[in-house]
Amino acid sequence: MVSSDQRRRQLAREKYARQQQRRAEARQKAKRRNVIIAGVLAVVVAAGGAAYATAGLAGGDQDDAVAAAPTKPADPCARPGKGEASKKTWKKEPEMSVDTSATYTAKLRTTCGEIDLRLDAAKAPHTVNSFAFLAKQGYFDHSRCHRLVDSGIYVLQCGDPTGTGRGTPGYTIPDENLKDPRLKGDVYPAGTVAMANRYDGKHDKTRNTGGSQFFLVYQDSKLPPNYTPFGRITGGTDVLKKITDAGSSPDPETGDTAPNATVVINKATVTPS
Repeated sequence: MVSSDQRRRQLAREKYARQQQRRAEARQKAKRRNVIIAGVLAVVVAAGGAAYATAGLAGGDQDDAVAAAPTKPADPCARPGKGEASKKTWKKEPEMSVDTSATYTAKLRTTCGEIDLRLDAAKAPHTVNSFAFLAKQGYFDHSRCHRLVDSGIYVLQCGDPTGTGRGTPGYTIPDENLKDPRLKGDVYPAGTVAMANRYDGKHDKTRNTGGSQFFLVYQDSKLPPNYTPFGRITGGTDVLKKITDAGSSPDPETGDTAPNATVVINKATVTPS
């Protein structure tokens, strides 16, 4: 005959097993999602592909989840300015208009503060040309930086007016500067600005699929050199720290990790310097 004490231990073991299984399932879902991508895919796999970084998601019985639910930190950023995100698309890549001998400066005026970028038109002319074109068209204005990855890779992803990670400007641009000497040992160093894309790590037909989505590397990140590095962060590291300190909120179903901070690009500009 099973004693009440033995029965309690058995129920505890069964409950623990259920919790572990749910955690494993959540981690597996996250593995399928957290990858650098763009267009239909974006720093997290939105339509399949191998994962280069994972985010563990806690799971458990409903009563445990309610009792242990983490308190969401206060939003450190201001409210977005008035205006709506762009719905513009174009059928083809814009004509080249940047001076490849010049250096360009980008300013992202966000709800969390200003982030300054230096763009390298000589090494990534198509990418810088497209970025400058989209900024001039107001494509980035009022768009939310929709993904923050803080496990395995450390990036803030922006550039999708739909805020879903699936938005595109309607055209694609070629991969560039993938042999940049700064990408040593398959590491994108902190301060790198790079394009996301739809490359699945296997098929050449998925290369050259960058669009509008880009990511800011705020800590050295282990990534294969498949994502065009086209600039450096020159100002606003304190802004990025404020955003990253607020953390992210994983979706247990999709594995997506949106910043807890409301990071909206009120205005993006690109000028020759």
